[in-house]
Amino acid sequence: MALTEEFEQSGSWLFKRRGYLPIVLLTAGIIVLMLNEQNPDRSFLITDTVYLVISFLGLAIRAFTIGHTPKNTSGRNIKGQKAEVVNTTGIYSIVRHPLYLGNFVIWLGLSLFTESTLFIVIFILAFWLYYERIMFAEEQFLKRKFGKEYEEWAINTPSFSKWAPGNLPFSWKNIFKREYNGFGNIIYAFTILAIVRNYSITGNWYPGLSWIIIFFTGLIIWFIVRTIEKKTSLFNVEGR
Repeated sequence: MALTEEFEQSGSWLFKRRGYLPIVLLTAGIIVLMLNEQNPDRSFLITDTVYLVISFLGLAIRAFTIGHTPKNTSGRNIKGQKAEVVNTTGIYSIVRHPLYLGNFVIWLGLSLFTESTLFIVIFILAFWLYYERIMFAEEQFLKRKFGKEYEEWAINTPSFSKWAPGNLPFSWKNIFKREYNGFGNIIYAFTILAIVRNYSITGNWYPGLSWIIIFFTGLIIWFIVRTIEKKTSLFNVEGR
């Protein structure tokens, strides 16, 4: 089998199973926190805030991407590659894989939470190797389907000097509809790590008042948005 075929085949296999990667990373982070020795007198408020902000920056990248994209593109489908058009405007005019960039930043914040240099380096390498194959498979799919249109865009991207406004108006409704689970997952993952860290320090599962407030605030927001999305058509936007 040619190397390009092997890359595409493995990339397609990983694409269908990319939902398992967060579980693996979170489990690894939990193990690292359990093994690390922490200073029981240290305050984590400032550093925790920084790491959380980094992860939400990643979510903001995803949101900005989703806000301009049409239906049947930039989705969370896992059954196979799907694209009705080539996204070439908005953030896609300067970055070829903005959603994966957002995912990386989200998980960078979570990996920094462990404060383990070795784990952070391993995460970066693992994410790179995992998504490199996925991106290769996606690009092969787009190249076959859209031909010259895709190739001309790919040759000139990434390029921060060629920004082009999105073809579609920015839609907050589309973001709420497609990214509320991402918001919830960030809150839940950080809370789990905070609980494990506190247990490794004190032997108590209580994560601290600040994380309890963050968790339940996030849970309420997630539940409200999910209910609206599932029970109403408020977030439906034609062509999205």
